[in-house]
Amino acid sequence: MTTSDTQTTSNSARPKSRRGTGRRLSPGRRQYLQFKAKYADSLLLFRMGDFYECFDEDARTLSKLLDVALTSRDVGGGQKSALAGIPYHSLDTHIGRLVASGLKIAIAEQTTSEPNSEGIVDRAVVRVVTPGTVLDQSLLEQSKHNYLAACVIEASNAGLAWLEASTGEFAAMELPAANIIDYIERLEPAEILVDTDTRILLEDITKNDTSRKSALSKTVIRSLDESTLDPELAADSLKSHFNTDTLEAFELENQPLATIAAASAIDFLAQTQIGRLPFITTLRRHRPDRYMYIPAAALRDLEVLTPTVEGGPTLLNTLDTTRTPMGARLLRDWLSAPLTDLNELNTRQLAVNTLYNDSTLRSSLDQHLTGIPDLARLVNRLTLGQSEPRELRQLFRGLDKAPELRQLTTNRDTGASISRLFDGVSSHDEVRDLIDRAIVEDPPFRISDGGMIKADFDHDLDVLRSTASRARSAIASIEAKARQDYDIPNLRVSHNRVFGYYIEVSRSHLSKVPPEFERKQTLVNAERFITPELKDLENQVLRAVDQISELEQSIYRRVCQQVAEHAAAIMRTASAIANIDVCLALARIAAENDWTLPFLDNGDLLKIEDGRHPVVENVLGYGRFVPNDLNASNSENQLLIITGPNMSGKSTYIRQAAILTILAQIGSFVPAKFARVGIVDRIFTRIGISDDIAGGRSTFMVEMVETASILNQATPRSLAILDEIGRGTSTYDGLAIARSVAEFIHNSPALGCKTLFATHYHEMTELGETLPRANNLRVAVAEEGESIQFLYRIVQGGADRSYGIHVAQLAGMPAPVVERARELLTELENHTNSTLTPAPASDHLQLDLFNTPSNTDFLRSISEIDTDNLTPIEALNRLYELKQAAQKEL
Repeated sequence: MTTSDTQTTSNSARPKSRRGTGRRLSPGRRQYLQFKAKYADSLLLFRMGDFYECFDEDARTLSKLLDVALTSRDVGGGQKSALAGIPYHSLDTHIGRLVASGLKIAIAEQTTSEPNSEGIVDRAVVRVVTPGTVLDQSLLEQSKHNYLAACVIEASNAGLAWLEASTGEFAAMELPAANIIDYIERLEPAEILVDTDTRILLEDITKNDTSRKSALSKTVIRSLDESTLDPELAADSLKSHFNTDTLEAFELENQPLATIAAASAIDFLAQTQIGRLPFITTLRRHRPDRYMYIPAAALRDLEVLTPTVEGGPTLLNTLDTTRTPMGARLLRDWLSAPLTDLNELNTRQLAVNTLYNDSTLRSSLDQHLTGIPDLARLVNRLTLGQSEPRELRQLFRGLDKAPELRQLTTNRDTGASISRLFDGVSSHDEVRDLIDRAIVEDPPFRISDGGMIKADFDHDLDVLRSTASRARSAIASIEAKARQDYDIPNLRVSHNRVFGYYIEVSRSHLSKVPPEFERKQTLVNAERFITPELKDLENQVLRAVDQISELEQSIYRRVCQQVAEHAAAIMRTASAIANIDVCLALARIAAENDWTLPFLDNGDLLKIEDGRHPVVENVLGYGRFVPNDLNASNSENQLLIITGPNMSGKSTYIRQAAILTILAQIGSFVPAKFARVGIVDRIFTRIGISDDIAGGRSTFMVEMVETASILNQATPRSLAILDEIGRGTSTYDGLAIARSVAEFIHNSPALGCKTLFATHYHEMTELGETLPRANNLRVAVAEEGESIQFLYRIVQGGADRSYGIHVAQLAGMPAPVVERARELLTELENHTNSTLTPAPASDHLQLDLFNTPSNTDFLRSISEIDTDNLTPIEALNRLYELKQAAQKEL
């Protein structure tokens, strides 16, 4: 979490001068100070020729962040200013690092090329870039949103709004203030505008909860404009933006806090874009009752979007075979907020099922979607006038696939659900034709580079190009004619930025130079000349080039404006393609991995036959995961108590139940033989064991806080996943708490949700025999002598042993420790003594801190066996030798 308030640069940025000194400052300095006063909270990049320059404290900041030279410059009045700068052409390279530091970056461009009466060129701040208002695709993650959020709190209620400048997404909601931090954490905004109460809450929460501090570590927090806190002014601001007399269409008439938050966000965006807003044409009121609520902690515990270990697998990257950036972002949205509306779910499920059953259509779609660029972000940059020629051509290539996409479902009985998806895809004939006629196939990256407009698109441009071409040809002919006329074989006509066109003659031929050649420059081995004819032709070229550049840029802007008129249709196409892409990805993974379509209803039954955890199965490889059944409902098997050894699969089993529920409620198939899922409104988890040392909270405190949250927020339609409640304290305290939590979930009419409760307390199995809606499950274990084998099968009944010592043995615990543990366990189970028998003194039990017992030699002898060249007899002999060596060690 980065805090950034009204002053990005300190007051030391302002020059300390005597009264009247300002009159003696240079005109450029006075102009700079005027801009800096207006953008005091920003790092000001001031365009001066080929550089963006920073002064005063901004210069020191720029030098430190980008490791560029810090110098100084006279600014008049006997003053010097710190100075640092970057070449104008490297702005895109550097601005990402500046924005990542949390700064607001104001960019002041030169708007004229000729100096005014004061001897300086006119300038204007053309945009302000902040972490939440970035539009440049190179600075954005394709598969993730880049939200600007705003939040206000009043008493027990809160208003939250979020928008994505690069795509035009805009939403707002009101919610209990107690839930605001969780929603912010789930959004992961790049930047958030907050009132005083929200700032205090954010700082307090992140100070005392390091997991949330980590989740919000990249979010820049700014204080919002206090003037936007008036509901009427906020409503007027939104009405002005959407050009409407009422907010009724956005369902915000009785949502004052949501209105304030939304207005704060849109006003801030307008300030950064200097009045030119991205293509934001609607505001969606987010309705929590339409979506499954998965707290940020549960998303983390289940590894839905992010892994608990960096680089690890997640549900998202297991499912994500999307072919477009829009599809990748939409899949993330679906997973973080599954549907609860059965009609919407059935529609989505039907589309996925249609694609699942049509492999030919899947293959064709896969081919046509591949390579489609980020249409949503491209069109938003276009509407702001920030689109570069290559981006416009990119847009053409994406839209050029639209007619073929529409054609795929023609004369094919795909059903209403697929037809609705494809109805949003337009052919965009007019836009495609315009771009293709206007823009060259391989345009330059920047408008200023020129050469982006095709020949035959504009008559005046063609005439100017012909003029320049004829002049250049005439210049080339001067070289050939002069060589022949004056017998100077190495005479050449060249050009540079300083002298323009010139004739160069080596010293050995200077005697042949005619008098009409005017000497321009003397070199060591040559002389450079100009002639009236060459100068005239040069002027023709330069005039034509300037006119070509000006006209090309004018034509390009006109083309962009014409394309921008179709922005709404292009955005609809982008949205439709995203939905098609995600449905295709879900159908693809289902077809490739033998998944089944779940039955969905508004009941409370969660029944899975031969269910598999998709992420674990993907890691292990298809066919290696042991499937399991699940049967839970509010009236029967409401509380499932799962016991068994550590590492035996309990945690995977209970997580699997939540993961399959999420999959079912995004409209996906599920990895199972059969599945029936009653709609779940919320999923809660209490998984994992970790201290919050920085927040001053123990393992047990973290556990209790998370458990309390579940007990206070779950409903009868929820699904709770509890793993090892009570293990962070003493055995009896832990058992007492675990049992009381289980009883409360079972007995509370307001709660009573389906719960999978994995525990190492086998005493908890009593509940499965005494509570009417509780049932015991255990992980099957095969015992053979002193060894065990985990079968990873969930069966009826409770475990009467924890097998902890066996797990310790599997983990490589030294044999003497394992044997001693068995002795102590026998004594504890027999309760024969109140005091345990002390261990006998033994060299074997004295574990040297630096020389712990190991099987290094034994393992080395095994590793040295050449199994590829070993005969059967040699193998038996070697096995006998290893057995003898092992017996000596034991």
